[in-house]
Amino acid sequence: MMNQKTKFLALNGIVAALYMVITMLIQPIAFYGLQFRIPEMFNHLVVFNKKYFFGIVIGVFFANLFFSPMLWLDLIFGVGHTIICLSITILLERYIKNIWARLLLNSCVFSFMMFIIALELEVAEAMIQLENPLSFGQNWLLMAIGEFAVMAATAPIMYAVDKKVHFAKSF
Repeated sequence: MMNQKTKFLALNGIVAALYMVITMLIQPIAFYGLQFRIPEMFNHLVVFNKKYFFGIVIGVFFANLFFSPMLWLDLIFGVGHTIICLSITILLERYIKNIWARLLLNSCVFSFMMFIIALELEVAEAMIQLENPLSFGQNWLLMAIGEFAVMAATAPIMYAVDKKVHFAKSF
């Protein structure tokens, strides 16, 4: 029988690895403007159990470290975005008991907070003096749409998987 600490490390390691591998497979649509980063579906795991926080953050860190064209900027802004959004969802979930409402909240938090990633693009553009035809607001809107599309589309999938594997009881 696996002890709790080992189980915690193993489950978070699996989440981090899945996040990283899926990001690698979809790399062309995972970065830049209109992002469809499919592994963002794992962000929903904190809706079921906040202990998945670490696996998600580590997965984002390593996906950005190995596959991002904006390496250190994505390590700061991308990982920061994930930590902030997951923390907001975890803090607010105590007030929202309905799982579907929490999944929607999580999708909205991640989508709204995409201004952090839009800011990252602004910094990158300023650093390399790149002319971008899109404004900060347009980048934010495009990224928020992509994030919401992924999060909303995968919420029912994560809900269905939870019915089989019971994420809340995994640890």
